[in-house]
Amino acid sequence: MKYVLVSGGVVSGVGKGIIASSAGLLLKTDGLKVTAIKIDPYINVDAGTMNPKEHGECFVLRDGGETDLDLGNYERYLGLNLTRDNNITTGKIYKHVIEKERRGDYLGRTVQVVPHVTTAIVEHIERVAKIAVDDSDSEPDVCIIELGGTVGDIESMPFVEALTQLRHKAGKGNFINIHVSYIPIVNGEQKTKPTQHAVKSVRSAGLIPDLIACRCEKPLEEVTIGKIAQSCQVEIEQVVAVRDMRTIYQVPILLEQQGLNELLRTTLNLDQVPTTPALVSRGAEIWRKWNEIIPQEHADKLDIALVGKYVELPDAYLSVVKSLEHSAMRCGRRLNLIWVDSEQLEDKTQKSDPVAFYKAWHEVSTAAGILVPGGFGHRGTEGMIKAAQWARERKTPYLGICLGMQIAVIEYARRVCGKVNATSEEFDSEAEECAIIFMPEGSKEHMGGTMRLGARATHFQPGSEYSKLRALYGKATTIEERHRHRYEVNPDMVDELEKAGLTFIGKDDTGNRMEIFELKDHPWFVGVQYHPEYLSRVLDPSRPYLGFIAASAGCLEKVTKDICNETSLPIHGSANDSKF
Repeated sequence: MKYVLVSGGVVSGVGKGIIASSAGLLLKTDGLKVTAIKIDPYINVDAGTMNPKEHGECFVLRDGGETDLDLGNYERYLGLNLTRDNNITTGKIYKHVIEKERRGDYLGRTVQVVPHVTTAIVEHIERVAKIAVDDSDSEPDVCIIELGGTVGDIESMPFVEALTQLRHKAGKGNFINIHVSYIPIVNGEQKTKPTQHAVKSVRSAGLIPDLIACRCEKPLEEVTIGKIAQSCQVEIEQVVAVRDMRTIYQVPILLEQQGLNELLRTTLNLDQVPTTPALVSRGAEIWRKWNEIIPQEHADKLDIALVGKYVELPDAYLSVVKSLEHSAMRCGRRLNLIWVDSEQLEDKTQKSDPVAFYKAWHEVSTAAGILVPGGFGHRGTEGMIKAAQWARERKTPYLGICLGMQIAVIEYARRVCGKVNATSEEFDSEAEECAIIFMPEGSKEHMGGTMRLGARATHFQPGSEYSKLRALYGKATTIEERHRHRYEVNPDMVDELEKAGLTFIGKDDTGNRMEIFELKDHPWFVGVQYHPEYLSRVLDPSRPYLGFIAASAGCLEKVTKDICNETSLPIHGSANDSKF
C-alpha cells in the first residue's frame, strides 16, 4: 500500500481537503485505484450530532455513516463509495480502545496513548486502506490520508505519533507527506516565516514533509520558493504553489502543471504498481472530461436563490452548493448563488426590519430558480413555506430537499387542500393537522445515528411516465439515493394531496413512505425526501439538481435528450452509484 498524507500548518482551513482530493484525482488519471481517509481530532464519535452552523455539513455515506464534509470532496472528485470507517475521530478511537480494555483484551496492562492508542490508529488505517471503494471491487493502490486541524494542536498529537509510526512501518518509497501551509502577504511582500516555523514544528513532532503545498493569493515569486526550499530542506521542485483560482475545479490542473504527478510517481515508485489498460484508458478519459467541463468565465449567469436557515455558514450546505455547480457546468452556465435567510421572508421581519424583508423578497422573486435544502427545527420554516408558495404560483422552478420537500407539502396542504393549520410534528408536536409526522422507527431519546440513514431504494410509481425527473434517471423503475431524516409525509394525508394535484411519483419499498413528489403543468416543481447532493459527482451531476438547473436555465428538454442518448453511461442513482 502506498500512502499520501496531507497535513496542514500555520492556520486551519487552508484547503487540505481540496489538495488531497486533487492529488487523488491525478493518481486516478494515471490508472491507479485510490481510496481516502479523513482524520478528525475531535472527541465526537462522528459528525452526526454537530450543529451545521458550527461544524458545517454532515456528509452521509452509502452505509449510513455521518462524517466530516471532506469525505464528500473525496467522493465527488474520485467517484468513490467510502465507508463510515474512512472517517477516523478521536472519539471513535478512544471508544474502541476503552471497549478493548473493558473486555480485558490488554491482559491487565496499563492502557496508554503510546503504544495502545497509536497502535489502534495505525491498525485502523491499514485495515480501511485495503477496502474496495470503487467499481473495480479490488484493493486500492494508494490511500490518501488527510489529517484534520493544524499540526501542533494538542488534539492531533496522538495521530501525528501514529502517522510517524505508519511512515516507518510502510517503508521507504511507500509514504509521502504533503504539508499544506499558508503564505501571507504583508505590505506587498510574500512572507515565508510562518511556513518555516510550521515545518519546523512538524519535523519536531516526527513527520517529515516531502512536499510543501503553499496556499497563496497570487503566484509565488521565485525568491519565495527558494527561501521555502532552503529553510525547509526540500528541493525547489518539491514546493508547489496553490494560488487562489476562479473555481476549485482548476486546482488539479494547476497541480498537474507543476509536476505533482511526476513527484508522486517518483517518490512512491508508482511505476512498479501494476495497472490495467482499461484503468489507464479510463483515467485518460476522466482527465479529458475534467478539462472540458471547467466553467467558462464568460458563460451566461444563472441566478439561483438558496432559501435556508444556516446561510451564515455556507459550508453547512457544501454538498448542495457543489451539486448546483456540477449541474451548472453541465448546462454551460455560470452559477450565481444567492443566499437567502428564510427568517427574513417572514412577516415578523417586515415589522422589525423592513429593509431586510424587501431585500430578501426581491432576491427570491427575481431568481431563475428557488431551492429549499434540508435542515432541522422550526426556525425560519414559515419563510420557506412562503418561498415554496411563490415558486408554485409563479411557475418558478423549485427543488425541495428533505425538509424542503416537507415544506412544499405543508404549503400545498394549507393553500390548495384548505388545511390552513397544516404543519409538521417537528414544529408542533400537539398539532391536529400534521402533514409531516415523526417516523415510527425513530428515537426521540438518542440523537446520534438514529435517523433514517444511508442508501435506500425509491420506486417510481405507475403513471409516472410523464415525470421530468424520471426521464433524467433514464426512465428507471428503481433508483438508490442516500437519506438523512427523522420525519416523513403523513401517509394518511397522501390521498387528499394527490387528489388535489400533488403527485407522489416515488415511494419506498413498502409503498407507505413518500420519496418524490412532482407537480404537473409546472416547469419544475419537485421535492425529494432523500439527499441527492450526496451522490453528485463533478463529471456526473445529481439528476434532481441537474433537472432543476436545466429548467431554471430553459434547457431542460435538451439536457434530458442528451442524458437519454448517453447509453454508455450508468444511470446516476442506480445501485452502483460510483460513476468513474
